[in-house]
Amino acid sequence: MSPSPSDVPRRDLGAEAETLRGLHRRGAPLMLANVWDPPSARVAEAAGMAAVATASAAVAPVNGYEDHGKLPPDVAFGALGRIARSVSLPVTADLEDGYGLAAEDLVDRMLRAGACGLNLEDSDHDGGGLVEPGRQAERIRAVKAAGRARGVDLVLNARVDVFTQGGAVIDGLARARCYIEAGADCVYPIFLTDLAAIGDFAAMGPTNVLWRPGAPRLADLVAAGAARISVGPVLFRLMLQRLETAMAAFRNLDDDGVSG
Repeated sequence: MSPSPSDVPRRDLGAEAETLRGLHRRGAPLMLANVWDPPSARVAEAAGMAAVATASAAVAPVNGYEDHGKLPPDVAFGALGRIARSVSLPVTADLEDGYGLAAEDLVDRMLRAGACGLNLEDSDHDGGGLVEPGRQAERIRAVKAAGRARGVDLVLNARVDVFTQGGAVIDGLARARCYIEAGADCVYPIFLTDLAAIGDFAAMGPTNVLWRPGAPRLADLVAAGAARISVGPVLFRLMLQRLETAMAAFRNLDDDGVSG
């Protein structure tokens, strides 16, 4: 089922996908301050971000669930729709491993919600470990084909989860090459911090890197060749830390501590 005008008012998702894809540039990367609800999405837009991205590790707890495949699809896409409707920027969604949905169903739901891009990870949340790369490549091909069949060449960011499990750079590069050949628009070696290795990924194609406290500095990630830099749930967790501090101050009658 293709998205109807009532589902996605005034959005040309095909055009938004092309805009989003063009923002992936070495030397001038797409900066994504990952959001979790409409207010945080509107803050990202007001801050001058070129696109809005979600973070499952923030969206899941906000909606009462754990991350890593525990978010029910109806809840996930309901949250995504509310975020997309709150902004005019292209939206790319962290859809984890696709929630067990067939490619066509996954694409229909994300288009109806108003997203033109997605993260798709190769972790196996049910069986543990990682999905076999050939099987993940077939899923990438299927998702890309489903989008094109619906008139939207979705921007697919293929997450490479080797480094979540202490894997080797050579294994991550092999997976990235496989996913790019399958049609991924960008690869995402999450938790990779070695700048030389980031350069190796970037030499193969557009590469997303995660910034977080303790990671290389943003300027160094740009110099290494990143075409896209995201923060995952970092901003959400910073907000919770500030909230904890303010609540403690409020409890202790500390006006200055509450106001920051």
